[in-house]
Amino acid sequence: MREQRIRVNGIAMNVASAGAGDPVVLLHGWPHTWRVWSEVLPTLAEEHLVIAPDLRGLGESDRPATGYDLNTLADDVLGVIEAFGLTTAQVVGIDLGAPVAFFTALRNPERVRRLVVMEAMIGTLPGAEAFLKTGPPWWFGFHAVPGLAETVLAGHEGDYLDWFLRSGTLGRGIPASMRDAFVAAYTGTDRLRAGFDHYRAMRPNAELIAELVKKQRLTMPVAAIGGATVGEATAGQIEPIADDVHRYLIPDGGHILPLDRPKELLEILVPFLRRP
Repeated sequence: MREQRIRVNGIAMNVASAGAGDPVVLLHGWPHTWRVWSEVLPTLAEEHLVIAPDLRGLGESDRPATGYDLNTLADDVLGVIEAFGLTTAQVVGIDLGAPVAFFTALRNPERVRRLVVMEAMIGTLPGAEAFLKTGPPWWFGFHAVPGLAETVLAGHEGDYLDWFLRSGTLGRGIPASMRDAFVAAYTGTDRLRAGFDHYRAMRPNAELIAELVKKQRLTMPVAAIGGATVGEATAGQIEPIADDVHRYLIPDGGHILPLDRPKELLEILVPFLRRP
Protein backbone atom coordinates (compact mmCIF):
# COMPACT_ATOMS: atom_id res chain seq x y z
CA MET A 1 0.00 0.00 0.00
CA ARG A 2 1.29 3.44 -0.96
CA GLU A 3 -0.10 6.74 0.35
CA GLN A 4 0.94 10.05 -1.16
CA ARG A 5 -0.15 13.64 -1.75
CA ILE A 6 -0.70 14.51 -5.40
CA ARG A 7 -1.29 17.98 -6.85
CA VAL A 8 -4.55 17.77 -8.79
CA ASN A 9 -6.75 20.54 -10.16
CA GLY A 10 -5.18 23.21 -7.96
CA ILE A 11 -5.21 21.27 -4.66
CA ALA A 12 -3.24 18.52 -2.96
CA MET A 13 -5.17 15.26 -2.67
CA ASN A 14 -4.26 12.41 -0.37
CA VAL A 15 -4.26 9.22 -2.45
CA ALA A 16 -3.74 5.59 -1.47
CA SER A 17 -2.87 3.03 -4.12
CA ALA A 18 -1.95 -0.62 -4.41
CA GLY A 19 -1.50 -3.36 -6.99
CA ALA A 20 -1.00 -3.21 -10.73
CA GLY A 21 -3.01 -3.80 -13.86
CA ASP A 22 -6.42 -2.58 -15.00
CA PRO A 23 -7.04 0.62 -12.96
CA VAL A 24 -9.95 1.03 -10.56
CA VAL A 25 -10.69 4.29 -8.71
CA LEU A 26 -12.56 4.01 -5.39
CA LEU A 27 -14.46 7.09 -4.12
CA HIS A 28 -15.61 7.20 -0.49
CA GLY A 29 -18.38 9.21 1.19
CA TRP A 30 -18.92 11.10 4.47
CA PRO A 31 -17.82 10.75 7.24
CA HIS A 32 -15.37 8.34 5.62
CA THR A 33 -11.86 8.52 4.22
CA TRP A 34 -10.20 6.26 1.64
CA ARG A 35 -9.81 3.75 4.49
CA VAL A 36 -13.47 2.79 4.12
CA TRP A 37 -12.18 0.49 1.35
CA SER A 38 -9.58 -1.23 3.57
CA GLU A 39 -11.33 -4.62 3.64
CA VAL A 40 -11.85 -4.91 -0.12
CA LEU A 41 -8.82 -3.05 -1.45
CA PRO A 42 -6.24 -5.88 -1.00
CA THR A 43 -8.35 -8.37 -2.96
CA LEU A 44 -9.04 -5.88 -5.75
CA ALA A 45 -5.31 -5.08 -5.87
CA GLU A 46 -4.57 -8.71 -6.81
CA GLU A 47 -5.87 -7.93 -10.31
CA HIS A 48 -5.99 -4.13 -10.52
CA LEU A 49 -4.13 -0.93 -9.87
CA VAL A 50 -6.43 0.36 -7.14
CA ILE A 51 -6.47 4.13 -6.58
CA ALA A 52 -8.36 5.44 -3.54
CA PRO A 53 -8.23 9.22 -3.02
CA ASP A 54 -9.61 11.25 -0.17
CA LEU A 55 -12.14 13.48 -1.91
CA ARG A 56 -11.66 17.24 -2.00
CA GLY A 57 -12.32 18.61 1.48
CA LEU A 58 -12.41 15.17 3.11
CA GLY A 59 -9.90 13.03 4.96
CA GLU A 60 -6.38 14.37 4.50
CA SER A 61 -6.94 16.11 1.16
CA ASP A 62 -6.92 19.91 1.01
CA ARG A 63 -10.02 21.73 2.22
CA PRO A 64 -10.49 24.69 -0.14
CA ALA A 65 -13.35 27.15 0.27
CA THR A 66 -14.76 26.30 -3.17
CA GLY A 67 -14.90 23.49 -5.70
CA TYR A 68 -17.60 21.19 -4.34
CA ASP A 69 -19.62 21.30 -7.54
CA LEU A 70 -19.70 18.10 -9.57
CA ASN A 71 -17.80 19.56 -12.50
CA THR A 72 -14.84 20.35 -10.26
CA LEU A 73 -15.08 17.05 -8.38
CA ALA A 74 -15.14 15.16 -11.69
CA ASP A 75 -12.07 17.10 -12.79
CA ASP A 76 -10.40 16.02 -9.52
CA VAL A 77 -11.11 12.37 -10.34
CA LEU A 78 -9.81 12.68 -13.89
CA GLY A 79 -6.74 14.52 -12.59
CA VAL A 80 -5.97 11.66 -10.21
CA ILE A 81 -6.28 9.18 -13.08
CA GLU A 82 -3.91 11.28 -15.18
CA ALA A 83 -1.44 11.62 -12.31
CA PHE A 84 -0.91 7.85 -12.57
CA GLY A 85 -0.19 8.18 -16.28
CA LEU A 86 -3.58 6.80 -17.29
CA THR A 87 -6.32 7.98 -19.61
CA THR A 88 -9.18 5.66 -18.52
CA ALA A 89 -10.25 3.71 -15.45
CA GLN A 90 -13.16 1.92 -13.85
CA VAL A 91 -14.77 4.08 -11.17
CA VAL A 92 -16.56 2.96 -7.99
CA GLY A 93 -18.38 5.30 -5.61
CA ILE A 94 -20.32 4.97 -2.35
CA ASP A 95 -22.44 7.52 -0.47
CA LEU A 96 -21.24 11.05 -1.42
CA GLY A 97 -18.68 9.47 -3.73
CA ALA A 98 -21.37 7.84 -5.86
CA PRO A 99 -22.73 11.05 -7.44
CA VAL A 100 -19.12 12.06 -8.16
CA ALA A 101 -18.45 8.72 -9.85
CA PHE A 102 -21.76 8.95 -11.72
CA PHE A 103 -21.19 12.48 -12.98
CA THR A 104 -17.62 11.73 -14.02
CA ALA A 105 -18.87 8.81 -16.11
CA LEU A 106 -21.86 10.66 -17.57
CA ARG A 107 -19.83 13.74 -18.51
CA ASN A 108 -16.74 11.85 -19.69
CA PRO A 109 -17.91 8.44 -20.98
CA GLU A 110 -14.69 7.97 -22.95
CA ARG A 111 -12.71 8.06 -19.70
CA VAL A 112 -14.78 5.67 -17.53
CA ARG A 113 -14.95 2.09 -18.80
CA ARG A 114 -17.21 0.70 -16.07
CA LEU A 115 -19.13 2.42 -13.29
CA VAL A 116 -20.19 1.13 -9.88
CA VAL A 117 -22.45 3.16 -7.57
CA MET A 118 -23.72 2.00 -4.21
CA GLU A 119 -25.85 3.15 -1.30
CA ALA A 120 -26.45 6.70 -2.53
CA MET A 121 -28.94 9.12 -3.99
CA ILE A 122 -28.06 10.48 -7.44
CA GLY A 123 -29.32 14.04 -7.25
CA THR A 124 -33.10 14.21 -7.54
CA LEU A 125 -33.42 11.80 -10.45
CA PRO A 126 -36.73 9.89 -10.43
CA GLY A 127 -36.77 6.29 -9.32
CA ALA A 128 -36.17 6.66 -5.58
CA GLU A 129 -39.69 7.59 -4.53
CA ALA A 130 -40.09 4.62 -2.18
CA PHE A 131 -36.87 5.49 -0.35
CA LEU A 132 -37.90 9.15 -0.06
CA LYS A 133 -41.53 8.59 0.91
CA THR A 134 -40.92 10.19 4.32
CA GLY A 135 -38.57 12.84 2.90
CA PRO A 136 -34.79 13.00 2.62
CA PRO A 137 -32.66 12.17 5.69
CA TRP A 138 -32.89 14.96 8.29
CA TRP A 139 -29.14 15.61 8.37
CA PHE A 140 -29.11 16.65 4.72
CA GLY A 141 -30.88 19.86 5.73
CA PHE A 142 -28.86 20.37 8.92
CA HIS A 143 -25.54 19.97 7.11
CA ALA A 144 -26.64 22.22 4.25
CA VAL A 145 -27.24 25.39 6.31
CA PRO A 146 -24.13 27.56 5.77
CA GLY A 147 -22.03 27.87 8.91
CA LEU A 148 -24.46 26.11 11.25
CA ALA A 149 -23.41 22.50 11.71
CA GLU A 150 -19.68 23.12 12.15
CA THR A 151 -20.40 25.84 14.76
CA VAL A 152 -22.79 23.66 16.75
CA LEU A 153 -20.70 20.50 16.55
CA ALA A 154 -17.19 21.85 17.21
CA GLY A 155 -15.89 20.06 20.28
CA HIS A 156 -18.54 17.33 19.98
CA GLU A 157 -17.41 15.68 16.75
CA GLY A 158 -16.99 12.23 18.28
CA ASP A 159 -20.45 12.26 19.83
CA TYR A 160 -22.05 13.32 16.56
CA LEU A 161 -20.18 10.89 14.34
CA ASP A 162 -20.90 8.10 16.80
CA TRP A 163 -24.58 8.63 16.11
CA PHE A 164 -23.97 7.88 12.42
CA LEU A 165 -21.66 4.98 13.17
CA ARG A 166 -24.01 3.34 15.70
CA SER A 167 -27.45 4.20 14.34
CA GLY A 168 -29.21 1.31 12.62
CA THR A 169 -27.43 0.28 9.45
CA LEU A 170 -25.65 3.60 8.85
CA GLY A 171 -22.34 2.66 10.42
CA ARG A 172 -22.66 -1.04 11.07
CA GLY A 173 -19.48 -3.05 10.66
CA ILE A 174 -17.00 -0.32 11.59
CA PRO A 175 -14.30 -1.45 14.05
CA ALA A 176 -13.23 0.86 16.88
CA SER A 177 -9.94 1.71 15.18
CA MET A 178 -11.75 2.80 12.02
CA ARG A 179 -14.20 4.85 14.06
CA ASP A 180 -11.31 6.68 15.72
CA ALA A 181 -9.69 7.38 12.33
CA PHE A 182 -12.92 8.81 10.96
CA VAL A 183 -13.45 11.03 14.01
CA ALA A 184 -9.88 12.30 13.77
CA ALA A 185 -10.40 13.12 10.09
CA TYR A 186 -13.39 15.35 10.90
CA THR A 187 -12.40 16.98 14.18
CA GLY A 188 -12.07 20.75 14.01
CA THR A 189 -14.26 23.48 12.57
CA ASP A 190 -12.55 23.62 9.19
CA ARG A 191 -12.59 19.84 8.72
CA LEU A 192 -16.29 19.82 9.54
CA ARG A 193 -16.96 22.78 7.25
CA ALA A 194 -15.34 21.13 4.26
CA GLY A 195 -17.36 17.97 4.79
CA PHE A 196 -20.60 19.90 5.05
CA ASP A 197 -19.73 21.89 1.93
CA HIS A 198 -20.45 18.71 -0.02
CA TYR A 199 -23.99 18.78 1.40
CA ARG A 200 -24.33 22.50 0.70
CA ALA A 201 -23.57 21.77 -2.94
CA MET A 202 -26.24 19.06 -3.23
CA ARG A 203 -29.00 21.28 -4.60
CA PRO A 204 -26.95 22.90 -7.40
CA ASN A 205 -25.31 19.54 -8.08
CA ALA A 206 -28.75 17.96 -8.51
CA GLU A 207 -29.47 20.65 -11.09
CA LEU A 208 -26.21 19.84 -12.91
CA ILE A 209 -27.21 16.16 -13.03
CA ALA A 210 -30.73 16.94 -14.22
CA GLU A 211 -29.41 19.07 -17.08
CA LEU A 212 -26.76 16.58 -18.16
CA VAL A 213 -29.10 13.58 -18.30
CA LYS A 214 -31.21 15.48 -20.82
CA LYS A 215 -28.25 15.33 -23.21
CA GLN A 216 -26.39 12.11 -22.39
CA ARG A 217 -26.83 8.55 -21.22
CA LEU A 218 -24.50 6.19 -19.41
CA THR A 219 -23.13 4.01 -22.19
CA MET A 220 -20.66 1.89 -20.20
CA PRO A 221 -21.66 -1.13 -18.05
CA VAL A 222 -23.03 0.06 -14.69
CA ALA A 223 -23.45 -1.85 -11.43
CA ALA A 224 -25.92 -0.39 -8.92
CA ILE A 225 -25.49 -1.99 -5.49
CA GLY A 226 -27.79 -1.51 -2.53
CA GLY A 227 -27.71 -2.51 1.11
CA ALA A 228 -30.29 -2.28 3.87
CA THR A 229 -30.26 1.54 4.01
CA VAL A 230 -30.76 2.85 0.47
CA GLY A 231 -31.72 -0.53 -0.97
CA GLU A 232 -32.69 -0.52 -4.66
CA ALA A 233 -33.25 3.24 -4.90
CA THR A 234 -29.89 3.84 -6.59
CA ALA A 235 -30.67 1.24 -9.25
CA GLY A 236 -34.11 2.77 -9.74
CA GLN A 237 -32.52 6.12 -10.53
CA ILE A 238 -29.84 4.70 -12.82
CA GLU A 239 -31.82 2.26 -14.95
CA PRO A 240 -33.80 4.79 -17.03
CA ILE A 241 -30.66 6.62 -18.16
CA ALA A 242 -28.20 3.76 -18.73
CA ASP A 243 -27.78 1.25 -21.53
CA ASP A 244 -26.33 -1.67 -19.54
CA VAL A 245 -27.31 -1.80 -15.86
CA HIS A 246 -26.67 -4.63 -13.43
CA ARG A 247 -28.78 -4.42 -10.27
CA TYR A 248 -27.49 -5.97 -7.03
CA LEU A 249 -28.88 -6.04 -3.50
CA ILE A 250 -27.15 -7.14 -0.30
CA PRO A 251 -30.33 -7.08 1.81
CA ASP A 252 -28.65 -7.50 5.19
CA GLY A 253 -25.75 -5.19 4.37
CA GLY A 254 -25.15 -2.05 6.41
CA HIS A 255 -24.84 1.26 4.62
CA ILE A 256 -21.03 1.09 4.58
CA LEU A 257 -20.95 -2.13 2.57
CA PRO A 258 -17.13 -2.30 2.14
CA LEU A 259 -16.74 -2.66 5.91
CA ASP A 260 -19.97 -4.39 6.91
CA ARG A 261 -20.18 -6.96 4.08
CA PRO A 262 -16.78 -6.99 2.32
CA LYS A 263 -17.05 -10.65 1.24
CA GLU A 264 -20.47 -10.19 -0.34
CA LEU A 265 -19.39 -6.94 -1.97
CA LEU A 266 -16.30 -8.56 -3.46
CA GLU A 267 -18.46 -11.34 -4.87
CA ILE A 268 -20.14 -8.61 -6.92
CA LEU A 269 -17.18 -6.34 -7.66
CA VAL A 270 -14.57 -8.88 -8.71
CA PRO A 271 -16.50 -10.46 -11.60
CA PHE A 272 -18.08 -7.15 -12.65
CA LEU A 273 -14.70 -5.41 -12.90
CA ARG A 274 -13.36 -8.34 -14.93
CA ARG A 275 -16.06 -7.99 -17.58
CA PRO A 276 -14.78 -7.55 -21.14
